[in-house]
Amino acid sequence: MRRISIFGATGSVGDQTVELIERAGGPRAFHTVALTGGRNISRLAEQARALRAEIAVCADPADLPALRDALAGTATETAAGPQAIAEAADRPADWTMSAIVGAAGLVPSLRALSHGATLALANKESLVTAGPLLMATAAAHGTRILPVDSEHSAIFQALTGEDIASVERIILTASGGALRDWPLSALAAATVKEALAHPNWAMGQRITIDSASMFNKALEVIETREYFGIAPDRIEVIVHPESIIHSMVGFSDGAIMAHLGAPDMRHPIGYALNWPQRAALPVARLDLAQMATLTFRAPDLARYPALRLAREVMAIHGLAGAAFNAAKEIALDRFLDGAIGFMDMAAVVEETLNRLSSETSLGKDAETLEDVLAMDHLARTRAAEAAVILRKSG
Repeated sequence: MRRISIFGATGSVGDQTVELIERAGGPRAFHTVALTGGRNISRLAEQARALRAEIAVCADPADLPALRDALAGTATETAAGPQAIAEAADRPADWTMSAIVGAAGLVPSLRALSHGATLALANKESLVTAGPLLMATAAAHGTRILPVDSEHSAIFQALTGEDIASVERIILTASGGALRDWPLSALAAATVKEALAHPNWAMGQRITIDSASMFNKALEVIETREYFGIAPDRIEVIVHPESIIHSMVGFSDGAIMAHLGAPDMRHPIGYALNWPQRAALPVARLDLAQMATLTFRAPDLARYPALRLAREVMAIHGLAGAAFNAAKEIALDRFLDGAIGFMDMAAVVEETLNRLSSETSLGKDAETLEDVLAMDHLARTRAAEAAVILRKSG
């Protein structure tokens, strides 16, 4: 029986992972080692009961009494806090889902890698902030990393049986987000509610707003470089409003392999869960005749400055990815709080990168996890300062 762990179990990707595991037999088919979650304690406890998890860990120690009460009478251990989450990742598992959103997912991802087996990686920030360190750790311990982002799962599948040397380009598709058809002049006044109205995907709050700003795609561009080892000038982004083609790979003979499917995260999750086999999944089947048309357009960099910033980050490399992600997370927090406007998020990130370029050796390679965490902390401080200055000047 395969031993599994799910980090970020109560988020969108984690919850859908639990759903697929339950459909596949739950505790009759899998031995669940660890489940971790955020503030949704009732859902975390429900999942732990359903899967008979060894341990359930919540992010905030203040929620631990509620979690203990909810799991009273079961054999499931309980714990709370970042250190407890990291220790849960030290419990060996054959398959681990890394779905904690943001830089908080880096430490458990690295700890899980040290036990070998398979890491299903939905936490793109791990590769953006510490790609070389993550890949080197996986190689050292014989761990297989399977991408769970829909775009990178699509690329992974398109490359099956192919020689990476024959790849001419990788084309990431982007929905364009909730505000893709707004006039450029109106974007500065967009509200959180408006940015959350995604036309295609059902995702969590933070990733949905990152989709509207295209910061999500900017992270994925960097992630593509780190995971597949493709030169930045061979990575393209195309806006594809229908979200039917999840990404494409262009080869040296001119052929393009495209991965098509309904916009449903259960496909990449299920692919990673069942790899190297395929299993039946409860996702909609495409009716190509009914779809009739698939459309594409080049991204407007004035509308999506995050894409330009991602190119600059890749040119710097080193610790720039950690700084970029940390500044993005702070900028998003400030937008959610109403402290800055929608287009101000990119301004905060750019100002942070500019300041750190003059203050630090931003292009220095991260040799240890501590290097990454130190840059993450400094970038968050600088981004918070930039947001305050921007608010006062605005």
